[in-house]
Amino acid sequence: MKKTTKMAAVLAVALSAGFALSAYAQQKTMSIGTGGTGGVYYPLGGAVANVLSKNLPNVQATAEVTGGSVDNLKLIGTGKNELGFTMADAALNAYNGEDKFKSGKIPLQTLLVVYPNRMHVVTIEGTGIEKMSDMKGKRISTGSPGSATEVMAFRVIEAAGLDKDKDMKRERLGVAESVNAIKDGKIDAFFWVGGIPTAAVTDLAATPGVKMKLVDHSETVDKMNEKYGKLYSTSTIKAGSYPGYDKDNKIAEVWNLIVTNDKMSNDDAYAIVKTLVEKKADIVAVHKEALSFSLDNQVQARSPVPFHPGALKYFKEKGIGG
Repeated sequence: MKKTTKMAAVLAVALSAGFALSAYAQQKTMSIGTGGTGGVYYPLGGAVANVLSKNLPNVQATAEVTGGSVDNLKLIGTGKNELGFTMADAALNAYNGEDKFKSGKIPLQTLLVVYPNRMHVVTIEGTGIEKMSDMKGKRISTGSPGSATEVMAFRVIEAAGLDKDKDMKRERLGVAESVNAIKDGKIDAFFWVGGIPTAAVTDLAATPGVKMKLVDHSETVDKMNEKYGKLYSTSTIKAGSYPGYDKDNKIAEVWNLIVTNDKMSNDDAYAIVKTLVEKKADIVAVHKEALSFSLDNQVQARSPVPFHPGALKYFKEKGIGG
């Protein structure tokens, strides 16, 4: 009897361990490429990771700090990340193997069109910069090396009739570093493309003794679209978007995407998209740009790379063509 009881106990422990290993094996980890901590991708990515982890069985999603869109696309290309935030122009470059992706095409698929990214051309009173042409001879940050801010900044500069290498002393700083540098007088202006509001820009606008200025540049949109395709549109950073900023700023904007590669299963893509759309309120609670995580925005015109079949299945169920 004692021997039978002991064998039963051993069997129970073995079965328990087996079930635990089985559950562990089914656990999926999901890394989401975001951006720097001073931007919008990072807090939104954290909210997305939290929503997916809470609502999808056996999924543990994490938001990763990165240099931005270009880094995120490369991480997806190598399989190190499953998801990534990116601007549409950088995604198209990766899909076609152009510009920063000349080493090879990345087989991207869009899961969701998320929100429009607004180009900020930021300076402060006292630099002598009132319009784009005033940047000639100035110290300008065009964004961190792994970011799509840099990609779009170069295009805005070119469309404004300036040479990024000859007409300015160029730095390559992220938004938080750019804010610190302009406060310290080390640069005269910086480019940043992100959501409204961006925490680091809010910090600059709220700094005592500093008068932040945003430079109009919407006139560059037509020239950019002529050369790079219809990726950009004119928009406005409205008065009041940042502390003490009391006039509208006429700008260029481009849409953001959440993308994956072509190895994600249809079931996983369907579940992710369904969760992000239907649990949008939880993400909006972290940043209001998530209000744009809507079905109305899921149109191919806003995503220059194809939608994932799993995403299209969900859109079709909701009466959206995708």
